[in-house]
Amino acid sequence: MLRTIQQTLLARIALILKARYDLTVPQLAVEQPPSVALGELALPLAFEMAKRLRKAPRVIAAELQQALTEDLPNLTGIASVEVAGAGYLNFRLDRAATVLALARDEHADLGGSGFRLIEHTSINPNKAAHIGHLRNAILGDTFARLLRPDDYKTGWQIGVQNYIDNTGVQVADVVVGFTHLLGLDLDGVRETVDEIWETNRLIDFFCWDLYARVSQWYVEPGIAAEELAARKQIRLDTLHALEAGDNDTAKIAGILSTSVLRRHIETMQRLGIEYDFLPRESEILSLHFWDAARALMIEKGVLYQETEGRNKGCWVMKRAGTEAADASQTGPDEEAKVIVRSNGTVTYVGKDIAYHLWKFGLLPRDFYYEKFHVYESHTCWVSTGDAADNDPAHPVFAKADAIYNVIDSSQSDPQNNVIAALGGMGYTEAADRYTHFSYEKVALTPRCAMDLGYTISEEDKARPFIEVSGRKGLGVKADDLIDKLTAAAQAEVDTRHPELEQPERLRIAQQIAVGALRYFMLRFNRNTIIAFDFKDALSFEGETGPYVQYAIVRAANIFRKSGVSEAEALAGLPSAEALTPLLATEDGTSLWETWLVASRLTTVLDQTISSAEPSLLTKYVFQLAQQFNNFYHRHHILNEQDETRRALLLATAAVARREMVRALGYLGIEAPAVM
Repeated sequence: MLRTIQQTLLARIALILKARYDLTVPQLAVEQPPSVALGELALPLAFEMAKRLRKAPRVIAAELQQALTEDLPNLTGIASVEVAGAGYLNFRLDRAATVLALARDEHADLGGSGFRLIEHTSINPNKAAHIGHLRNAILGDTFARLLRPDDYKTGWQIGVQNYIDNTGVQVADVVVGFTHLLGLDLDGVRETVDEIWETNRLIDFFCWDLYARVSQWYVEPGIAAEELAARKQIRLDTLHALEAGDNDTAKIAGILSTSVLRRHIETMQRLGIEYDFLPRESEILSLHFWDAARALMIEKGVLYQETEGRNKGCWVMKRAGTEAADASQTGPDEEAKVIVRSNGTVTYVGKDIAYHLWKFGLLPRDFYYEKFHVYESHTCWVSTGDAADNDPAHPVFAKADAIYNVIDSSQSDPQNNVIAALGGMGYTEAADRYTHFSYEKVALTPRCAMDLGYTISEEDKARPFIEVSGRKGLGVKADDLIDKLTAAAQAEVDTRHPELEQPERLRIAQQIAVGALRYFMLRFNRNTIIAFDFKDALSFEGETGPYVQYAIVRAANIFRKSGVSEAEALAGLPSAEALTPLLATEDGTSLWETWLVASRLTTVLDQTISSAEPSLLTKYVFQLAQQFNNFYHRHHILNEQDETRRALLLATAAVARREMVRALGYLGIEAPAVM
């Protein structure tokens, strides 16, 4: 609701500036005064205009105040305009009108045209998902929820993709494990994988342990250098076989990577994370995406073959962020980015350029598609290289107008080089609409590491966080983490609500666990290292998911005890005439502050989307939960005897709960029935 008022206000100010001063200000900043006693909105506009008009800010503010006061009938929701300080314009809202409009769920829309593509998760399908993958997937899924059309906003048409690198060295290592450590051929791998599924074991956990064994096998102490070199050659030969395709090694990789991918889908679904399309690298290779991209890059003058220097024989492009060589420079560009190695193999960046040309609909190639997994609301598709398997009913997954790639910050250089390639080829709009949705790694607090059963040194106990490292034996599988959080939550639910049936207690525990995990992963700025901690995440106090969930449950209890539904409470508000004196008192101002925070949801959603920073939304919903809890403790709602005031109190609880539930929904968190 507040965003609607702001939009109207800014539009009218723009007209006044043009008519009175013949000025156009492209962007008007709106601030929030430190106290509602000073108003609800503040504009520092006069300070920005002072130099241009050669007047004191307070003089300009007075002129604008007069014009805006005359224009009040056109300023929906604004009660008055005042000059404050050295030249601020402070606006007081019509409290009663705003409350009634918010109760009717009037709010500004969010959305637009075009197709936005979000790629996230992108786990190598060689072993179980771990805690670091969860930050990626939760960030991406949350952003998809923010963009997707729903009952609250128009949104944008979106596609959620999970890139599957099924031909990389990590998958090659697992293949080596099956073929050389376990001594299995193609048929043996099929039988082993089938047996693992049939006995309800987890193939991704099996591969997790095998991958660790393979990593040690390559560097096994006491083994002759010749033997270690031979093992490394096995790895390289396996990788080349995967890239070539159409051989038993590639078929083994296909069986293993597909089985692990199915487990990844199951793991992520526990957190409410779903996908639309799973593009696989094997098809990028077999369908010759790179060949088409290479021809296009050469045609556009971006890709060239180096004839001397350290990159002799390689196909290279100018590296992102480097300046063009001046006319006096001689010799090769040693800083150029290698796209095709001298042995003819394509680098990661080269394949990624081809993939992103496809994403934007700029590549004369497409995948074949088949169904992979069916969710309740839609089907998830996977790429295939076989035209005979293509399902013509598949949606269109490319031709995006904007792309968001959720990839950790260590991949900034490759991401920048893809953007540079797009720009260098003349696809400047695509380059401008390519967002590297970067984030930092996830570590563990020493306490959390010990909770997980790891033995850590005294030195590590003094550290603020401990880096997760599978090689050091400090790896945290995503499913194990979710299970431990769920068990801890269920122990609390079992104690508090023994009257509930066990399936219901488990369901509530899962909601609390998922809420704790997702909120913790989202509450920090994306480019901040997270030190995960069980106890902090599950706490009912402080900035946590359970704290907000508990506020929602507390609000629900009000309506359960009152016998009035939320909808009835919102519809039963008194008239504006009755509300105005109630909201004008000191006690009424405390109620108004709750409505004011609730009214900011669409503003925060807009800021969250434009900045690609979900932590803004977590901070907002925490603030709203705090505001509600203060309201709850200050006012005795169910004992209120004055019917008009009781109606306002019930409506205040209802609007706070409604917006908290909505905000949590965009964070992928459900509100339990009880806690």
